[in-house]
Amino acid sequence: MANPSQAKLPTIRIENLGAAQSNVPFTFGQVFGVGHVKPGEGLSAVLEDGSKVALQVDQKATHPDGSVRHAVLSGVLPKLDKGATETLQLVKADQVKGKFVPDLAGLAGSVEITIDGVKYTAGALSGKAIEWLSGHVVAESIVDAPLVDAKGNPHSHLTVRAGIRGYVSKHARIEVIIENTKTFTPGANNFKYDVAFKLGKDVVFEKKGLMHYHHARWRKVFWTGGEPLIHVQHDPEYVIGTKAVSNYDRSATPQEKNLQSVTQRVTEENTAIMAVGPINKAMGTTGGRPDIGPLPSWYVMYLLSADKRPRDVMMAAAEGSGSWSIHYRDENTGYPVRTDNEKNKNISTHMNLSNKGPLPVPRFATGKGTLSTPLSNDTAHQPSFAYLPYLLTGDYYFLEELQFWATSNTLETDPGNRGYEKGLVNWQQVRGQAWSLRTLGHAAYITPDDHPLKDYFLKQLDNNIEFYRQTYVEGNPNALGVYDGSGKNSFPIAASAPWQDDFLTWSFGNLVELGFEKARPILEWKAKYPVGRMTAPGFCQIAAAAYYMEFRPAPKEPLFSNLADMYQFNFGGDKISFESKALKHPKGLKFIDQPCGSQEQADWMTATNGFNWAVGRMGGFSDSVMGYPANMQPALAVAATLAVPKADEAWARFDARTAKPDYRTGPQFAIVPRPPEKVEEQPQPEKQTIGLRGVKSDADEQLQVTHAGIKAGTRYTVVILEE
Repeated sequence: MANPSQAKLPTIRIENLGAAQSNVPFTFGQVFGVGHVKPGEGLSAVLEDGSKVALQVDQKATHPDGSVRHAVLSGVLPKLDKGATETLQLVKADQVKGKFVPDLAGLAGSVEITIDGVKYTAGALSGKAIEWLSGHVVAESIVDAPLVDAKGNPHSHLTVRAGIRGYVSKHARIEVIIENTKTFTPGANNFKYDVAFKLGKDVVFEKKGLMHYHHARWRKVFWTGGEPLIHVQHDPEYVIGTKAVSNYDRSATPQEKNLQSVTQRVTEENTAIMAVGPINKAMGTTGGRPDIGPLPSWYVMYLLSADKRPRDVMMAAAEGSGSWSIHYRDENTGYPVRTDNEKNKNISTHMNLSNKGPLPVPRFATGKGTLSTPLSNDTAHQPSFAYLPYLLTGDYYFLEELQFWATSNTLETDPGNRGYEKGLVNWQQVRGQAWSLRTLGHAAYITPDDHPLKDYFLKQLDNNIEFYRQTYVEGNPNALGVYDGSGKNSFPIAASAPWQDDFLTWSFGNLVELGFEKARPILEWKAKYPVGRMTAPGFCQIAAAAYYMEFRPAPKEPLFSNLADMYQFNFGGDKISFESKALKHPKGLKFIDQPCGSQEQADWMTATNGFNWAVGRMGGFSDSVMGYPANMQPALAVAATLAVPKADEAWARFDARTAKPDYRTGPQFAIVPRPPEKVEEQPQPEKQTIGLRGVKSDADEQLQVTHAGIKAGTRYTVVILEE
């Protein structure tokens, strides 16, 4: 194998968005491949003119071999001309010693909130600070700043957090976060207030009549010393190559017209406080949406293009993720609530359990039900909000957003359904299981090693993997690889929605790619279903991505033992269904009688669908970026990447289909198999054959030889010559 420590590190580009700038500070997150950066190794950035910028490396997460998985990198560019883009090639370097301590004297600020005529002020920082960045370039801490009235009484629910980041370049970033996130305090409510932020004597932000939803938060960021107007562009090939994200098809990189169209997704209205950016306010709205998938469409567009326009949409969604009422912070620990202890294992956020003891979470001011907001969360349609933004920015706010979503996804049921402290997600819809496992896996993968929730996420993920392993690998209730609702408290289904099932298959494959090897047996069992629908004898791949399929001949009867029988049952009648509508040939011909992939089959589909059906076109809106074949694609791709039996054949057939989507318009499902990893041939030692004369010892039967010409590092073949 190639030596990972010799791998080329990523190239970063920093684009100037304004006038010429000097002493430009920058900070970004960077994920690294296994073995690429060893513990204790420093990094520098080589600029286009050959000069170097020493980087501060704040190591956050590591791979099992101890090498750096994720770090926050900071530096200061000497200059950045107007309209210029500076290229930074990361290289190994000696660590720079020293710790910069910023002068915070000039950063005095305050927050004023007025509720029902009562003014609350937050100014004095208190509590133990979270030291996030520390080194020779920048220092950042996150601290609490209680909101108190004139008598010093704190507000019952509203709190303020402040992130103070100071650079050696004399720039400073001040982050103000307003939270309504308390978990164990009775009287949860929506609060309407006036708010103003001050830096020194200057009011830098104010808003009248703001409605702050329960268990939600929002933030504003300000700069002193001038905000650096830059856009950090990551190296798409490197980021994808680390396996921190799926292997998105580079041919799906959006064109200029696609990039222009995404700008319409961001408006003044949907980026206001308590707005959610481009995300549907009713998250559970059915139908294909660009935010649903392994990653939202705009996130992938940015990942592939490094263009600021889809990045703006991504950041609007990430900032807006704080507006949803899913944020439960434990007042006792200061972190998102965990359920792996006797006290917390009974927590539930289900509206029917809001008054149930012993821990009524949340206990609402109304005494019953959930308070209404215009936003409704739904795990079955939940986007990945904060993982990629945190990966690329290293911003603690987005790390916590990822953690809040990961911790909340198991709470919306009776505690017994999730196995109490185990945090199981099998009670959710099949697609909800897929997206919850995705988010939990991301949190377990990227949460910093020294964070108090790291072990919690790892254990919660392990609990879920163990459940699916025992239920579907050891128990193996069906030979199809299809989710069938087996297992205690699992979501019951009467038949298969293959596209939802494919989401779940991808999710287990994604866990394996992230390094969670315990998920591999589940993926290998689960992938039988999508792979078999493309390759199994007696199952035509044209029907592989149908909207709905029966997996047993009648209720309470055993599942089909093979896909051929399942295919015959679902597609052998006078009517068939690919896209939730019944199709019947005008002359009474049966679909199943037409040879698979033939002109006769295409003619049958043309006669029943009303448009010219090309030979080899799959059913299920094949040319749509959100069609059912598109939904199937990530499952097949990860199965082929991880060498599931017959997955290569399945992918080849899938890739040969006609009527493919133009993923440049929406690449959230444009995942393809990874190419085989390159194997570096190790140089063999030079071979020589020499004759040696020696003396044989009868006592130990060893031959003692000497030869003055033996060369170090050379392999010799010794030939014993008898005299």
